Amino acid sequence: MLATSNEWDGILLTSPEEVQEGHIPATEDTVEIAVERAIQASRGLDSAVQLVFGIDPGPRPGVAWLADGIVVGSAQLEQIELVADHITGLASAVKHQRMCVKVGDGAPLLRDRIINQLILRGIETLQVNEYKTSSGSRMKTHLHAATRIALMGGNRIYSLRELNPTDGDLKEIQRQSRIQSLGNLTISTELARRVACGELSLDEAIRIA
Repeated sequence: MLATSNEWDGILLTSPEEVQEGHIPATEDTVEIAVERAIQASRGLDSAVQLVFGIDPGPRPGVAWLADGIVVGSAQLEQIELVADHITGLASAVKHQRMCVKVGDGAPLLRDRIINQLILRGIETLQVNEYKTSSGSRMKTHLHAATRIALMGGNRIYSLRELNPTDGDLKEIQRQSRIQSLGNLTISTELARRVACGELSLDEAIRIA
């Protein structure tokens, strides 16, 4: 809001070309992270000793983040491919000495794809037993579980995971291809395997089929 002196005392999002001291740069691709930075700045949270992120893996993973043990935000992402970018973007909003990401052990294939994203970014990654972390509505379940995961202990992961989709994983992707193509086609098992391993999106696989 405007101060009595008519000087802006809030937090201004602006284009990278127009950014000045105290402003937060934002583009169409980074506006979500810029808004998060503005929210944290408005709360006076500009630094922390440790940031911890919790991830409830799934097709639409839940993410929660803590600064020095205090929950400061949560979100449900639309794609697992967005997880690492989302976390690094959020981490850039708060100066910190240490950061780690804790991933729940559910949905093994999606879990391992997320873990691989994080390992490739050089992010300290732990796997957490997420037994009994979920309750409530579906969306709130993911966010609640992600918060619980962030608060729990876990085992450090040092190496990339081998991706081994099950027959059930492949059949589910093939089922989704029928739905998405309005019943016009079912992608092959090989294309389904590439989708499962993150080599292709489902849209790309349908176009190729």
